[in-house]
Amino acid sequence: MKFNLAAKDIHSKARAGTITTDHGEIQTPIFMPVGTAGTVKSINQQQLKNDIDAKIILGNTYHLYLRPGLDILERAGGLHQFIGWDRPILTDSGGYQVYSLSKVRKIKEEGVTFRSHIDGSKHLFTPEYAMDIQRTIGADIIMAFDECTPYPCDYKYAANSINMTHRWLKRCCTRFDTTTPKYGFDQTLFPIVQGSVYKDLRVKSAEFIAAMGREGNAIGGLSVGEPAEEMYAMTEVVCDILPYEKPRYLMGVGTPINILENIALGVDMFDCVMPTRNARNGMLFTKNGVINISNKKWADDFSPIEAESDLVADQVYSKAYLRHLMHSKEMLGAQIATLHNLHFYLWLVKTAREKIMSGEFYAWKNKMVTILGNKL
Repeated sequence: MKFNLAAKDIHSKARAGTITTDHGEIQTPIFMPVGTAGTVKSINQQQLKNDIDAKIILGNTYHLYLRPGLDILERAGGLHQFIGWDRPILTDSGGYQVYSLSKVRKIKEEGVTFRSHIDGSKHLFTPEYAMDIQRTIGADIIMAFDECTPYPCDYKYAANSINMTHRWLKRCCTRFDTTTPKYGFDQTLFPIVQGSVYKDLRVKSAEFIAAMGREGNAIGGLSVGEPAEEMYAMTEVVCDILPYEKPRYLMGVGTPINILENIALGVDMFDCVMPTRNARNGMLFTKNGVINISNKKWADDFSPIEAESDLVADQVYSKAYLRHLMHSKEMLGAQIATLHNLHFYLWLVKTAREKIMSGEFYAWKNKMVTILGNKL
């Protein structure tokens, strides 16, 4: 993987760059739709490419490991072949899902023992096995195995957690560097900075991760319930330490406002289930603010979903029709809403890049942050 920086905003730490993988180029800043189990919920891969022009999507190691399973994925030739996707894929390590299974998992130095949410079967993820699983899945970018601490989290727990995460990272790197990709294209390993909301722990973790010298780095353990101001403070601390010439990925973030503010702090890559999950619940993100399409006020609004959009669905379908579909629980409603929200998120980061390149990002960002908070 290669990363080339094209421009930097003069009034903030925002950057525009290009990540090059064997499955194609990714212009940054970028938002990555989440395809947990090999599918971005409600839409297909052709829509992702043709309607939304997603450059990279995510797969989830925990879910893909359990179902369809590694044997099926390997026999298919990896996740790209299995789902019919010829652009880049990133997989998380399963650490966040293990974190969310707090009642059915046990963390030890060896790794994490957990029970499947599907059938209750018992499994062990070690740092080494997390690398082996992701080699078999075949993502272009794979994540180190870490522990995502909860919020709130006391200082002692957070300190012990990052130390273990760092020890696990060394084991991940050793396993990754002594194994080879299975499907004829390169894979890249990103370490993950942890440390909860404690500045000294974030500094320690960022310095450790930077010293590992990998091709890119991630920031984890945020957007887990902490106030936005804490998120921004920790992101700024970490971005000031992580290598300038390598991509920075803020995991699991977030709202459109979160994304713009973190771009301004120097983040290049984002993912979040919010645009797809909220779409299925009738929340639409637009250039003028947020629409709850379930509200009765839209029942006889026959205007386009978003007049300023170049997405065909936004022009063809009215707010009234989309409200009817959602109210009737028709599957088409979730599909249209998901297309809209992902198209908006990709528009947001694409426009942010254009504004960085033209030197207008900071003023545009401040204007958009005010507008995007509107409840329409």
